[in-house]
Amino acid sequence: MNPVPPPCNFLDPQFTEILRRYAAAAEQSGDLDPRQLDLIYRENWFNLFVPQAFGGLERSLPEALRIEEGLAWADGSTGWTVTLCSGAAWFIGYLPGTATREIFADPRVCLAGSGMPAGLARRTAGGYEVSGCWPYASGANHATVFTANCRLEAEGKPVLDEMGRPQVIPFWFRREEVQVRRAWKAMGLIATASHSFEVACQVVPPGRAFSLEPRDRILDLPVFAFPFLQLAESTLSVNLSGMAWRFLELCVQQFGETGRGRAGDKGEGEQLLRQTRLAGDRLDAARQDFYESVDRAWQDVQSGQSVPSGRLREISRQSRRLAAVSRGAVDEIYPYCGMAAAMCDSELNRVWRNFHTASQHRLLLFPLAEP
Repeated sequence: MNPVPPPCNFLDPQFTEILRRYAAAAEQSGDLDPRQLDLIYRENWFNLFVPQAFGGLERSLPEALRIEEGLAWADGSTGWTVTLCSGAAWFIGYLPGTATREIFADPRVCLAGSGMPAGLARRTAGGYEVSGCWPYASGANHATVFTANCRLEAEGKPVLDEMGRPQVIPFWFRREEVQVRRAWKAMGLIATASHSFEVACQVVPPGRAFSLEPRDRILDLPVFAFPFLQLAESTLSVNLSGMAWRFLELCVQQFGETGRGRAGDKGEGEQLLRQTRLAGDRLDAARQDFYESVDRAWQDVQSGQSVPSGRLREISRQSRRLAAVSRGAVDEIYPYCGMAAAMCDSELNRVWRNFHTASQHRLLLFPLAEP
């Protein structure tokens, strides 16, 4: 496999300049800046996986991962929002045709949602009655559609699936059917506007429910044959690696400009540069292994084969490893960055806060469970 270039190679420098120029203003407003959003819409990044027939980019998973890592490197809030919203738009492969035509007719379509089963759904004569409140819907301020997981209930009791577990069904809602609650108060990723949204006794037709089981796939494109769990793990991990790469870049700039460590000794500064570059080398080695595992699995999908379970576990493992190496690199170098890293109006601090907010996503926090 050819070496994977750094994240800066995955994004047009003009795009990087726009995203960074307005990142501080976006954080102050609590939402992506209109000029950042204009760029997202112009480049169609919310529709990375959507087929061209429905106005999307129809990117492969390896292509999308590189774009997302480049965006996270340029600006963490932009990368995270695009990743979560384009991930929700991946559901187009499993939505009924009538829903697809309605949702993706909007040229500024953006899907936000939550995987947490925080709602209840009860069958009615005409469909379902749904209630719930779901947290952390990145992109909530500009979403046109929301998706949400609900536990199915009948006569006040959970409906169980064939494995004896509470049955969970995803639903989609139009924006006017939900109430956005401005509950996002995290220290980082502020501009993602990852607010909560609520639905109260909303009656919806049967076509609002869908399934992400492989047997229920509707669109026959390779990206929709890739399991959603590994797609989610891999897309989140490249956000962490992109932000970590940018953090280390800024540290190299700072240590190089000062030419000295915290105590004012030039030798300390040179030592910190070496230490930062070594952390970067470890991060890049983890990136290489990660992309190799994804690219191998993608070759299976493209050839029409199911990805072997061992290969899927390797993607899960490499995603967690990349996240862990990214955390280790940032946490190792941060204590030596001085007050510049503690000032909330510095890019160094903003990247650090964005990174540590993103790293709290539970999908990559815990070791891979034994089969």
